[in-house]
Amino acid sequence: IKLKSALKPRFQSEKTKITRQNEQKIQADSRTVSKSHPSYNHTFYNTRIVTSLISVQVLQKIDLVKKNIATLRSLKGTRPIVAVTAYDTVMARLADAAGVDLILVGDSVGTVQLGFETTVPVRMEMMLHHTAAVARAQVEALVVADIPFALAHDSFSRLLNAGRELMQTAGAEAIKIEAGAKLAPKIERLTQAGIPVMGHIGLLPQNYHQLGGYRKFGLSEAEKLQLQADAEALQAAGCFALVCEMIDASLAGSIAKSLQIPLIGIGSGPRCDGQILVSNDLLGLTTQKVPPFVKKYTNLADQATKALKAYVNEVHEQKFPS
Repeated sequence: IKLKSALKPRFQSEKTKITRQNEQKIQADSRTVSKSHPSYNHTFYNTRIVTSLISVQVLQKIDLVKKNIATLRSLKGTRPIVAVTAYDTVMARLADAAGVDLILVGDSVGTVQLGFETTVPVRMEMMLHHTAAVARAQVEALVVADIPFALAHDSFSRLLNAGRELMQTAGAEAIKIEAGAKLAPKIERLTQAGIPVMGHIGLLPQNYHQLGGYRKFGLSEAEKLQLQADAEALQAAGCFALVCEMIDASLAGSIAKSLQIPLIGIGSGPRCDGQILVSNDLLGLTTQKVPPFVKKYTNLADQATKALKAYVNEVHEQKFPS
């Protein structure tokens, strides 16, 4: 039995240390047995087998590091943060196995999986359902859930209850709110209540109807000043990180540099503290047009269609089952 390659170097080091200590003890014990029973061949005491058993014990006893908001904050200035969306257990496990830092259960589930034209129809019960599915994957990545349309602008008690439900009932470890400086007081109260909040500035998809569509932000001087003010207010309110969507790349880099918390970009250029993409978009697992800033790393939709066609043909031709 070998240690899983996914173990961190420090766990490998601890395993080696424990193994050496136990090998020495085993060899000492075998010598003692040999002296007491001369006919006993101590080489039969296979240290490799025992070492393997020890390795299994180390795997069982050492918990891999669960990423949290402190982990995310510590990555700023160290390496880029990698985040993706997931809406079910399977995708969450695949993303986690790939090594992402943060999994967002986004209200984008509405447009990606539920057939809505925008995120506006996504309701709280839908977010609870999909967040619970992701949480059941028991991932190492930090699990963050979106507060759905307009709820953050309701009474604070309703917002607090929504955050509490997403964490207590569904298993989220933080929430995300599309908000600027105007919602900073509510966010501060949420963080004081023990609910970690990730802010979201720039393009706010929940404002689709108010905006009349999607567009780039931070091109005018007024928008630049407002976005900078929003970021600083949300940081002061206690947000552990911010998402900036479709913000001018130069401005996004400038905001990231000015903040002490990570700024995670989507369609906002390479100078952010990390990147987030919708998993279905980057995997090509969609039948819709994807935003121009998305890079498709594969085309699972084509592969799935080919596989399904092959299944249909084999059933029609009575080749399956054989």
